[in-house]
Amino acid sequence: MTTPTVALAAIIILLLLLVAVSLKTITQYERGIVFRLGRLRPVYGPGLHLVVPLLERMVRVDTRVVTLTIPPQEVITEDNVPARVNAVVLFNVTDPVKAVMEVENYAIATSQIAQTTLRSVLGRVDLDTVLAHRSALNADLRDIIEAQTEPWGVEVSVVEIKDVEIPEQMQRAMARGAEAERERRAKVINARGELQASEELRQAADTLSKSPASLQLRYLQTLLELGADQNSTVVFPLPMDLVGPLMERFSGLPHPGSPDSPARGADGRPSAPTAAGDGGVDEDDVEPADGGADSGPEE
Repeated sequence: MTTPTVALAAIIILLLLLVAVSLKTITQYERGIVFRLGRLRPVYGPGLHLVVPLLERMVRVDTRVVTLTIPPQEVITEDNVPARVNAVVLFNVTDPVKAVMEVENYAIATSQIAQTTLRSVLGRVDLDTVLAHRSALNADLRDIIEAQTEPWGVEVSVVEIKDVEIPEQMQRAMARGAEAERERRAKVINARGELQASEELRQAADTLSKSPASLQLRYLQTLLELGADQNSTVVFPLPMDLVGPLMERFSGLPHPGSPDSPARGADGRPSAPTAAGDGGVDEDDVEPADGGADSGPEE
């Protein structure tokens, strides 16, 4: 093999290697940002493209949604409760040119902005808000982060707070508070139930008092229930038409201690009333005796 043939073969191999190195394949979810001698070229879309070595440089930009995990952050809430909070951020590049030209590394920049925003937002609310209103906090975090990443061509779609770790002492205090709240609710429910039951009983009593037949039926039903139980209780039922007049008669008698009750002697029998016309002695008929206190000495 002569020298020109070897040189030609070497040139052909070198050209093939140069073409192989220059051909770049861009997938469907990527975009190519090309710089020729430092100047920005139009964006390369999906497909096979030729990038001249030493003259052109291509930067691949992934336009898919990126999952960014924020490491646990030490946060002190508004009510001075320390907590460790981590979160997850979902974002994607909407403008590849801005993502390359406006920021050095858009992924790292988005991560740092998300961490600082998480500490700032959670430090302005109390612990109860962090635990009970995560949806509102997630929306606030997303709006704040997206406002800062939008000039970079980065769109933040989701920000979610994952875990909130609080000290064990605070957990016990919260458990005691929750238990006390459950007891309070149980007492309120029981009180309301007793109130409703008393109202129903009062209405039932009013209804039965207006209908003696219903009261008689209820009386018989109670006797039937007592008789159904297998116990040693002996019940002597009395007719309601007999019990009613007896109760009225006893209620009409005066109480022994009342002013209307007759006076009783030492033997418990009622004493006869003393009158002036029956041989009794009236104080006005008694004359003072001679030599009493009213008669003074004679001079």
